[in-house]
Amino acid sequence: MEERIDASATVRIARAGLEELCSRIFRALGIPGEEAQDSARILVAADARGIPSHGLAHLARYTAGIKAGLIKGGIIPQVLRETPLCRVLDAGGAMGMSLSRKSMDWVIAAAAGHGLGVSSIRNSNHFGIAGYYTEMAARAGCIGIALTNTAALGVPTNARTPMFGTNPIAFAAPGLGSDIFSLDMATTTVTRGRVEIAEREGRKLPPGWAVGRNGRATDDPVSLLEDLLYLRGGGLLPLGGEGAAGYKGYGLAVMVDILCALCSGGDFGAGVRDSAVTSARVCHFFMALRIDMFRDTEAFKTDMSRMLAAIAALPPAEGKERVYYAGQRARETEARNNRLGIPLEARVWERVKAEARELGVETPEES
Repeated sequence: MEERIDASATVRIARAGLEELCSRIFRALGIPGEEAQDSARILVAADARGIPSHGLAHLARYTAGIKAGLIKGGIIPQVLRETPLCRVLDAGGAMGMSLSRKSMDWVIAAAAGHGLGVSSIRNSNHFGIAGYYTEMAARAGCIGIALTNTAALGVPTNARTPMFGTNPIAFAAPGLGSDIFSLDMATTTVTRGRVEIAEREGRKLPPGWAVGRNGRATDDPVSLLEDLLYLRGGGLLPLGGEGAAGYKGYGLAVMVDILCALCSGGDFGAGVRDSAVTSARVCHFFMALRIDMFRDTEAFKTDMSRMLAAIAALPPAEGKERVYYAGQRARETEARNNRLGIPLEARVWERVKAEARELGVETPEES
């Protein structure tokens, strides 16, 4: 009889051991060393920051995509257009996380030389948490922007079928020392990963998250995920929900598609589709702006830290402990998890261990 696992149970694994485990799994599947290491670090970073929807819960979709030949290692992307400031690539199905790390390195280098760097990429794969890349730019003394389209999961205002993805937007700007304003947000009310977590935990969806095939609110994560996979209708609501503010998330999602897909010549809107095996081929956009194009960098960072301190010092609402600025909670969570071990849902950890056993990869001890 299959052992029942408590949906609320978690385990903790030391970060270095978890990164090495993921890297070995990718290498066992034929992904070259640097790409495997990049991908492992970015995947584990999501769980470390308290974003389990984009962490190791997603590993099975990567491994399935690699086995099916839809996600490929060792790809040299095709340069479609290039200037000193801008590069457009066809990724050729490359590992999205490693490619994105290298692409942000490229735009940072372009910004260092010319003040601005930008890249639009088509035919890539899921790239993990967008904030990972913008924080790279912030640590290099730049303002960073990262966007990606995703499979069509979001329903436009007044529609009943998906036309855009969760299409996240990330933006980061540096302050003094380790201070960083780091916004990483979906343009839908929630990501699909949050729905998948609700499904695993046997919970209903809260109001305002999604609509079913008829365009009316649904609280059933199982039927919603099946309907999205098989294109039956229904989907996630845009940021702002069903009311008058829904046009904001809807419009931002289309903006992301324009910069990611239309600028690179990639798939957009309902043309971006997941399969039963793996996530869709997607498009990305990266930008870095050198701060001293606008003003003295240290003066900017000083004002940035002053702004963040002022936000954090605001009196909290009744019943609330603190006011956070974007990225602060994730950074504090990451520091705590680096000490205690990275938390994983027990069910997710069992799936990771099963994948490792199949590939002959040894798993680390739980903390």
